[in-house]
Amino acid sequence: MGSGEVRFTPAARSFVAGLLVSNSAPHLATAVTGHRHFTPLAGRRSGPGINLLWGAANLAGGLALLRSSARAGRPGEEWDGRLVAFEGGCLVFAAWMAVSERFFPMNHGES
Repeated sequence: MGSGEVRFTPAARSFVAGLLVSNSAPHLATAVTGHRHFTPLAGRRSGPGINLLWGAANLAGGLALLRSSARAGRPGEEWDGRLVAFEGGCLVFAAWMAVSERFFPMNHGES
């Protein structure tokens, strides 16, 4: 490893993959349903097309990280702690969004 190069463990890559894959779901759902949903690309004005792009980028990035994490093991072997790390990333993202939307609604009106 050269100077300045950062290497992440397979579990860390799996965790971030869980965050990204989970983040893709509301954006892809927004694209399919034609709603608006906040993205860093266009803020609150983000329509279905921008959400499709952002959701697809998150999904692709998450799956690429997950694939790189899987290469740390042997093909065909059972999951190990990397699955728990991936699920942890999914859980952390879901909890973050539930709490942040409850107290600082950015993507829904008051109901």
